[in-house]
Amino acid sequence: MNLDDQKQFLRVDVRTTILGFGGSTVGNLDQVRIVGESEAFLTTQRAWDKGIRYFDTAPLYGAGLGEHRMGHILRSKERESYTISTKVGVILKPLHSSVSCNGPYANRLPFQIVYDYSYDATLRSVEDSLQRLGLHRIDIAVIHDIDVLTHGIDEQPKRFRDAMEGAYRALERLRGEGVVRAIGVGVSSWEICQESALAGDFDCFILAGRYTLLDQEPLNTFLPLCETRKINVIAAAPYGTGILAHGPVSGAQYRHDDAPARILAKTRKIQTICRHYQVPLAAVALQFPLGHPNVVSVLPGPRTPEQVDTSASAFNRQIPQELWQELKGAGLINPESPCP
Repeated sequence: MNLDDQKQFLRVDVRTTILGFGGSTVGNLDQVRIVGESEAFLTTQRAWDKGIRYFDTAPLYGAGLGEHRMGHILRSKERESYTISTKVGVILKPLHSSVSCNGPYANRLPFQIVYDYSYDATLRSVEDSLQRLGLHRIDIAVIHDIDVLTHGIDEQPKRFRDAMEGAYRALERLRGEGVVRAIGVGVSSWEICQESALAGDFDCFILAGRYTLLDQEPLNTFLPLCETRKINVIAAAPYGTGILAHGPVSGAQYRHDDAPARILAKTRKIQTICRHYQVPLAAVALQFPLGHPNVVSVLPGPRTPEQVDTSASAFNRQIPQELWQELKGAGLINPESPCP
């Protein structure tokens, strides 16, 4: 498996390299693992040099900083040589002029993040993203974070309705006009992806951290629905936000929190089998989602050039079929999991 291999979307004329570049970390999404300007540039450039040609970003990342940084690299490249995705659902409003660019705003742009899934806001969001990126077209535009994790159990149903009545219709229009080529939803919930697939005519989903070596629940109903509807999936956060890259070490992170004991124990068992076959855990984690025929790319979020190198190296590792079979036999992955 080569990281610069490309897969064609089933419904639209879009291709992605099977290893993509998730831009949340270089966009300083969490404001914890801060990435400076020069390192963000070097990390993104390293991905390009390695052959990665699919890049993902969003207005949410650093209140526009992520799109600015991504555009700085990509707008100098031949436009047809890469694929870029960004997201809608967030409008950025300038903060008061007295806000200092030091302190909490030193590592992001001085804008207030406002969630708005209306029709007009979506058209504006895409136009603003094009300006921040310095591009004339977006390949993939997805509705961002219409889930309970973002909006809470009481507010989420209304946000979902707003998105289907507003953002979805706006993206349909833009797809028809050629401003975007593919439309979808990007969330950390396969259930919301499934609900969206039943509510609209989507080309793809960016599913973060929910189809991994540690979680194959989407195989029950969601991924079969994608096969029936010819919808592609981009598997973001394949390392589970850390534990599948570094192993069950002290302080290991799983889904942006300390890994619970059961996840540490399961990861330890998987790692033992990987070591038996002399294959790094990270390689198995990164390649696993691509076994499903509808998954077109995996999307880790590196913050340093060295992390890009780690993922690139993981794609060069041959994984014997016996390893997958042993994981299934031990009950560590779903026995119905399609493996690379």
